[in-house]
Amino acid sequence: MLTEIILGAFCLGLLLSQAVAFFILLSRLLKGARRRPPLTPQPPTPEMLGTVSVIVPTLNEVARIDGCLQGLSQQSYEVREILIVDSNSQDGTREKVKEMAAKDPRFRLKTDYPLPPDWVGRPWALHNGFLFSSPKSDWILGIDADTQPQANLVASLVKAAIAEGYDLVSLSPQFILSYPGEWWLQPALLMTLLYRFDAAGVRGQDPQRVMANGQCFLCRRSVLAALDGYSGAKGSFCDDVTLARLAATKGYRVGFLDGAKLIRVRMYEGLKETWREWGRSLDLKDASYQGQLWGDLALLALTQGLPIIITPLLLTALIFGYNFLSLKIVLTLNLLLLLIRFALLLAVSPSYYRGEKVNLSSGLFWLSPLADPLAVIRIFISAFTRPQSWRGRLYQ
Repeated sequence: MLTEIILGAFCLGLLLSQAVAFFILLSRLLKGARRRPPLTPQPPTPEMLGTVSVIVPTLNEVARIDGCLQGLSQQSYEVREILIVDSNSQDGTREKVKEMAAKDPRFRLKTDYPLPPDWVGRPWALHNGFLFSSPKSDWILGIDADTQPQANLVASLVKAAIAEGYDLVSLSPQFILSYPGEWWLQPALLMTLLYRFDAAGVRGQDPQRVMANGQCFLCRRSVLAALDGYSGAKGSFCDDVTLARLAATKGYRVGFLDGAKLIRVRMYEGLKETWREWGRSLDLKDASYQGQLWGDLALLALTQGLPIIITPLLLTALIFGYNFLSLKIVLTLNLLLLLIRFALLLAVSPSYYRGEKVNLSSGLFWLSPLADPLAVIRIFISAFTRPQSWRGRLYQ
């Protein structure tokens, strides 16, 4: 009898908590049905001549920068200059950039000034790039060194920004994964973003919940100047979201679009590096107020991390004869959450590059919901810790 009372109270409490989180999640996911379609490659037009300065921050990127340099070299006349702002790389990155600059004069290798104690390296390099850039450019485009820009990326992005009236717009990429652990864990980590924020292409976002991606981040020069460059995100490990939300709160139009057909990214090598490096900033605590962070963590735990664990336990209780109403309802709710989770795999599948060759490891993508508890734990760990190093650079 006591066992039934305890189990019944647990199921009722869980039901009330998960029901609230479920409807919040559902309201976000339903917006995705009306989101803007992915951008498609578009050629530049004559009035776009020389309107874009591209900035690529680098620090020891020799192993992954080739695709970025090659992709940027294929962009057309809308690109005035490509500034590689390097933080004194020691691995041959600078030499690779110099080789490309000898072939394409738009490439210019710059070295950022010594890092101030209150700045994080990435926004500091981007801020320096903005100061180095030509005042004749109307747009500043930040691109990460591990990306692979596809044909007409820049022209397509600028066209979309102008057509839709955006002052700042960034793209979600298509991810390139290789090892089995990546295919299993990375989609679960990506899903933590989709559960907390609107999908790429959703219009009319709350300024405090705007999403952005610094891997491909376009901003009007005039707007960046009004924001004092990247100063508003100088201490942030998620400078892209921090700067986008700052711009949105000041009334500028901010967009986050699906760029899977325009840019790819190979971020990390293997399960260990994916866990350690990508998870370090996905909590977005540097761009969120405390109440928002706690609310997002609770929603993740209740709707993404818990169902894969609690559902088998609830089924076991039902099999052993505990068939009271609250147990049946909470079991149904968790089965529905699992159904939604697996259905979302179909929605995000185009965001993963599979190439021409069959990669058997990619089959683990469909089992990534099993990694959800780990992904949620990683977000919790990140929320209560601060990164201590990046690419050999130490932070206090």
